[in-house]
Amino acid sequence: MSISGSGVEGADRVPAHASSSVPAGSGVRHEEGELPLLDPAVLRDLEEQLGGAGIASDFARDYAMLWGQRQGNLVAAVGREDRERALDAVISLKVSSAMVGGARMARLTERLEAIIRGGDFPGGRALLATVARHGNATVKELQLNYIRKAE
Repeated sequence: MSISGSGVEGADRVPAHASSSVPAGSGVRHEEGELPLLDPAVLRDLEEQLGGAGIASDFARDYAMLWGQRQGNLVAAVGREDRERALDAVISLKVSSAMVGGARMARLTERLEAIIRGGDFPGGRALLATVARHGNATVKELQLNYIRKAE
């Protein structure tokens, strides 16, 4: 399964191990049944695929740096009810979140994508605050528990 038009195979799925418990001391807290903010196994897989921690940590750093811009694009497009741009923004955020191990963000943006595809912009606007809260928390988690450790 691939994201419509993206050509990224499997990028629309949160890894099965994303819902597993997170080791104590990881800094990740989540309620029972809720996906973790950050799945370290995804980052380890990314390191292996890219041949080391350097490129993976650069990708994580870029994700953190671009978060505000991606969020702004999403908020603006949903606010204007611009379906095409809203889908571009939410899919970009979904794919990058999944690639960096942001399991909760990947799932939230998957929900938001479905809402936008259905044309429910009021429902989309209602979800934006939750996306912002968890996006900010994901970036903080990346910075504290991955980016700084890689430096």
